[in-house]
Amino acid sequence: MMRILIIEDQADLRRLFRWALEDGPYEFHEARNGIEGLALAMRLRPAAVLLDVMMPGEMDGLEVCRRLKADVALGPPIVVLLSARAQHSDRQAGLAAGADEYIAKPFSPTELAATVARLLTNVVAVAELTERQD
Repeated sequence: MMRILIIEDQADLRRLFRWALEDGPYEFHEARNGIEGLALAMRLRPAAVLLDVMMPGEMDGLEVCRRLKADVALGPPIVVLLSARAQHSDRQAGLAAGADEYIAKPFSPTELAATVARLLTNVVAVAELTERQD
């Protein structure tokens, strides 16, 4: 099973993310803020992180994304940013922070599931190719 870390301050959205992905081969872990999420990511080394951009506290989703992508020991994980901010400039800022995908809220659960599956399938395919070449 692939680990997915959900970093979202709203419990109802964390449940929605899990529900959208429950049919996949995933093991879920949750954090309520950026600092908690970053610490959990360092410990768990998830395959993917679903990350809210706007969270209360000391670290927003963009900063968490930057740190996740900068930590070589993490892999780094696939990061999908989810945000109520839907402007082109918001999306560009998320991608510039290192996100693999940026999905605006409200979103379709089917879109989220398809996006995560596509990104993780690509990671697995690259890993298999690399392994064959070694």
